[in-house]
Amino acid sequence: MAFSLSIQTQTLGEWASLGLASTSLNMSMPDHVLRTQADLGELDAFYNIDISTRRHAALHDYHQNEQDLLAQIDFDALDQQGRVDYIMLRTYHTRQLNNLDLERSSQEEFSPLIPFAEELVTLLEKRQDVETLDAKGAAKALDDINKSITKVQGKVQSGGFNVTETTGYLASKAITDLLDHLGEWYGFYSTYDPLFDFWVTTPWTTANTTLTEYLTTVETELAGMHQEGKEDAIIGEPIGRKGLEVELEAEMISYTPEELIQIGNQELEWCMAEVKKQSRALGYGDDWAKALEHVKNDYVEPGKQTALVRDLVNEGSNFVTDRDLVTVPPLANSTWRMVMIGAEQQKVSPFFLGGPTIYVSYPVVSMEHDLKLMVMRGNNRHFARATAFHEMFPGHRLQLYMADRYNSHRKEIFDTPFFVEGWALYWEMLFYERDDFHRSPEGRIGALWWRMHRCLRIIFSIKFHLGEMTAQEAVDLLVDTIHHERSTAEGEVRRSVEGTYSPLYQAGYMLGALQLWKLREMVVDSGEMGQKEYHDAILKLGVLPIEMVKVVITGEELSRDFKPGWKFYDFN
Repeated sequence: MAFSLSIQTQTLGEWASLGLASTSLNMSMPDHVLRTQADLGELDAFYNIDISTRRHAALHDYHQNEQDLLAQIDFDALDQQGRVDYIMLRTYHTRQLNNLDLERSSQEEFSPLIPFAEELVTLLEKRQDVETLDAKGAAKALDDINKSITKVQGKVQSGGFNVTETTGYLASKAITDLLDHLGEWYGFYSTYDPLFDFWVTTPWTTANTTLTEYLTTVETELAGMHQEGKEDAIIGEPIGRKGLEVELEAEMISYTPEELIQIGNQELEWCMAEVKKQSRALGYGDDWAKALEHVKNDYVEPGKQTALVRDLVNEGSNFVTDRDLVTVPPLANSTWRMVMIGAEQQKVSPFFLGGPTIYVSYPVVSMEHDLKLMVMRGNNRHFARATAFHEMFPGHRLQLYMADRYNSHRKEIFDTPFFVEGWALYWEMLFYERDDFHRSPEGRIGALWWRMHRCLRIIFSIKFHLGEMTAQEAVDLLVDTIHHERSTAEGEVRRSVEGTYSPLYQAGYMLGALQLWKLREMVVDSGEMGQKEYHDAILKLGVLPIEMVKVVITGEELSRDFKPGWKFYDFN
């Protein structure tokens, strides 16, 4: 069943008719971007119930009206950077409209599991509007909601629903959101309104308890979570071919999902041939799995990983500075921080995370013996050396530092893994090509292992969203193909599919790097730009899809009806 609330609100189109649209037409394009970001902050804060029909309608109206507003702007009067922002804004609003439609379809799948949602959302949204509360009526509504929860819980417990774990997982997320809002709703009125306390306290307590119990039922019976003696199932929501096409269009990637999988396989084939060369150099012949075991077992003792990572971060910064490869501002170089990742967070972040702070995974006292060894092996010296600079210099730390200072209006709503992760992996590729960074076979195997990992990220993430591979099969792919430690493979897949990252995030590493590599061939290898000039120019653009980076770097002419179409990869 679909949700339909009959709450009347002033539409965003009506707001525009009050003169706001004409005022906006006089803004610069960066101000349009910042205004959009601020508007969405207001909308998300007010329309904050995820499954609300009113929220969906308000966001849909907003994005549609913004599209209409863009159509009134004199595109030809804009400079190149303004035209980039125009096209990016139009692309952004189109993406949001498409995803709102997909989100509504997804909600229809799990709505039978929450038949009480419409009545509960209506109650919660009256609080948003600060309507005068009918305490006796609210008590009656909560009593009805409680009965509905009890009824559907009995149906779940008796096996009355034949749904996927994904559907159960999405329902559990919706229930969790409703519980949070129900608690806030009670806190808003309680003790301020004596009639509220008299009528509502008991039915609210009952409904809140029943809904909490129902959440546990859905998680355990339908979503495969909190199973006694077992790790939680790795569950996500495959977005399907249509969803992938929406995301690929927004990211300006002009390839089909099948072509992306082909790219992943072709790059993996190159890596496999290369890693065998390094295996032979270590005396293991073509049995690179034995060479990898040799590399994995070269880890530091407990308590020494922080010193190792500190030295590796400094090494990366000094390497690019001494060779004049890219500008590293002194402030960026002197103010980065380090934090250790806790045991629970390591379930989804088994390696480094980077930016202003580098987050380091390593065993903690509470871990089981076998898990400690897996974590140490997965964060060995050579894997660490191949990624510390990815996270910090010249990778994410430098990149995000510059994004805060150049075209910073782009860093929020235009955020894309193809730029963010592509930039960092591009440097992994560049360091590997050189002969003065990875001086040993162990170092090159460490670098190649990560590169193979990024190839497999394309393959498993695209197949997962196409419905061609389960999360568990993705874990097995990582373990069987490149000998991932199972704990780290589960962490990688878990964070890839559970919805905290965009659907194309994992594919963005390798694909973004390949785009930057092709652009490098076009402008650096051809002699049009110097290497440092190329790198510094990219960092000053802010965050953009790489096809937009290409447009600016090469000075291509942009038209209002620009359509992405860059073919950056050469298939065998």
